[in-house]
Amino acid sequence: MTSPLAVGGNRARWEDLPQSVRAVIEQAAGARVIGAVSQPGGFSPAMASVLTLADGHTVFAKAVTEERSEYAAAAIRREADILAGLPPQVPSPALIWGGDHIDEAGDWAIMVTEAVDGWTPAQPWQPDELRRFLDAATVLADSLTPAPFHAPALAEDADFAENWANLTHPRQAELAELEFGWAAATEGDALLHGDLRADNFLLTTTGFVVVDWPAACLGARWLDLIVSLPSVAMHGGGDPEALWSAHPLSREPDPEAVDAVLAGLAGYFLARAVLPPVPLLPTLRDFQRAQGEVALRWLSGRRGWS
Repeated sequence: MTSPLAVGGNRARWEDLPQSVRAVIEQAAGARVIGAVSQPGGFSPAMASVLTLADGHTVFAKAVTEERSEYAAAAIRREADILAGLPPQVPSPALIWGGDHIDEAGDWAIMVTEAVDGWTPAQPWQPDELRRFLDAATVLADSLTPAPFHAPALAEDADFAENWANLTHPRQAELAELEFGWAAATEGDALLHGDLRADNFLLTTTGFVVVDWPAACLGARWLDLIVSLPSVAMHGGGDPEALWSAHPLSREPDPEAVDAVLAGLAGYFLARAVLPPVPLLPTLRDFQRAQGEVALRWLSGRRGWS
């Protein structure tokens, strides 16, 4: 069975935006927009497009109304704040402008950044591209420890607590006990991307750039890597335990902390997979289920469960 891709569908496009919103983006970009290419990846119904300007430059822009998606609007505002605070050594897009605009269509959240001249990794993964992705986890950890500014702590995220109390599994009691260790296992002073996946990663001729930062949070510096590996594995990247154990960041945590994180991660994804579909994002639940199943198989192998 083909694993679901991180493509939510139903993105708004540049031509769907009211003229007043396009004018705000053009003012921020410094020139008239003469072309737009929508970026389909990710789970958001917001407009997300690379815009070609009349002066020959390109920028990347996101825009959405709260009426279309309160979650997406909050994410755009949050990402603009994060990008504004990231230190220059972090491989991330430079923020040009972020702000709100109100018109007859509603309350718009808008963000404009530099456009990255890059490409997303092939699926299934190619060896060199996978190596560069895994290296990126180390670069982020080294660049963002300690965190350059305050952010919510992953250890305090209630979404990762007590999911196994409502899921059925032959090892439910053990999974719930492991999940209880989530908070202690994830504590740390690093700023995490929080959603490191292939669709949030652009390869360039000289390196890479990590995009989509609204989930940034505080935690242990090895967490971006371990959270990314279920999605890597389900798209042909190989055995997650082998990838993990070969990586320098795997030397840092206690094995029980790793198991606690995998239990929390699997519970989070599987609990959300059985919720009603999210409006405008019909593929999200399948993607969550697939990641949860990989994380659970990975944990089961580590624990020696049949």
